[in-house]
Amino acid sequence: MLATVLALGALIAPAAPAAAPPRPPIAWRPIPFTAQRRRETRAYAQRHYGLNTYRLLHPRVIVEHYTENDSVSATFNTFAPDVPDIELHELPGLCAHFVVARNGTVFQLVPLGLMCRHTVGLNYTAIGIEHVGFSEREILGDARQLQASLRLTAWLRCRYGIAVRNVIGHAESLSSPYHRERVARLRTQTHGDWTRPNMQVYRRDLARTACGQPAVAARTRARASRKRIAS
Repeated sequence: MLATVLALGALIAPAAPAAAPPRPPIAWRPIPFTAQRRRETRAYAQRHYGLNTYRLLHPRVIVEHYTENDSVSATFNTFAPDVPDIELHELPGLCAHFVVARNGTVFQLVPLGLMCRHTVGLNYTAIGIEHVGFSEREILGDARQLQASLRLTAWLRCRYGIAVRNVIGHAESLSSPYHRERVARLRTQTHGDWTRPNMQVYRRDLARTACGQPAVAARTRARASRKRIAS
């Protein structure tokens, strides 16, 4: 009788929620983020956002970039020096949290708890992901690199509860509802990488992975449902 009840319960019980995307393989390759760089980041956050912190406290946006170079090493060497950038001439030096290599290897350059300078107006709330390459079409056409990027972005957005619509290309920064900039001359500053048409393709693929629940939580809920039916 119990077996029959359990069998019927399996038919009528709602399906367990999908498991959350697992953390993808990530290689740790940190750039120097010294006490001096943290002080400069705090000063940057005060100037641009009115925030007295160097920390990335509540990320609500993920910004996709491409490197305009041909290697992870070149990207690392761009971000590691704490020198003023050649475009805006500010400190701290530029950086992003991750870079995705052409072979699909994901490298983390900066801890997620630290603010990085990668997108004017959004650094206070945005995780930055670089992709080795010279165009978004090149990256979208590379299956290994694209799948690694999607796995990383899906894990991050589910971990922090970031909506798919808030996964944006750098070129979309001005349209983000989270964009804020206190320096008047920079309020329209953006870049041309990852334009809206190509990000629409990227977001479409990203949306196929639902956040669901962590696998352990899903199994626990399923066991609890079976116990209720059996009792």
